[in-house]
Amino acid sequence: MTSLSEDTQVDAGLGVPRSDDRAIGTVGAVALDVHGHLAAATSTGGLTNKRAGRVGDSPIIGAGTYADDRTCAVSATGVGELLARLVAAHEVAARMRHAGETLEHAAGGVIMDALVQLGGAGTGGLVAVDARGNVAMPFNTEGMYRGRVVAGDDRRVEIYRAGPV
Repeated sequence: MTSLSEDTQVDAGLGVPRSDDRAIGTVGAVALDVHGHLAAATSTGGLTNKRAGRVGDSPIIGAGTYADDRTCAVSATGVGELLARLVAAHEVAARMRHAGETLEHAAGGVIMDALVQLGGAGTGGLVAVDARGNVAMPFNTEGMYRGRVVAGDDRRVEIYRAGPV
C-alpha cells in the first residue's frame, strides 16, 4: 500500500494562504509489504524565499519520516520546524508502542492536538500505515492530497475531508 500527501492550505508555516506563484508541497509514501515490513519516504518541494540555512523536517528521520516494523510507517507534511520539535513521525510510533494507542488515535493526536498546541502555525498532516495494514491520514488544513492503494481493493484519491469539518 502507498499513500501520497501534499499540504494544500498554508504556505509552509507562514500562516497565510498559499498563492499559485508560491506553490509548496511535500510528497510522501508509506508502505507495508507482503513480508510485514514497513517503509516510509518523504520529499519536500521546499519553501519559496526561505531563510538561508533553513532545514525542514523532511531530511530528519523521526520528524517527517519514520518506520518501525513493530508499529507503523509515517510520512508527514506541514510546518517543518514544528514537526521537528515534536519529532512528529516518531511520536506516532511511540504513542502506539508505549501507550498502546491505535494508529488512528496516535496519528490524530499528533496532528490534531500536539501540533496545533505549538501555535497558530502548527498546521500539517501525515500518511501512515501500521503493521496490520490500517491506514491513517489526518490533517488539520483545509485539504491534503492523498491516495491509497491496497491489493485487491479500489484505488482512492482524496483532497478534502469526506464529511463535515
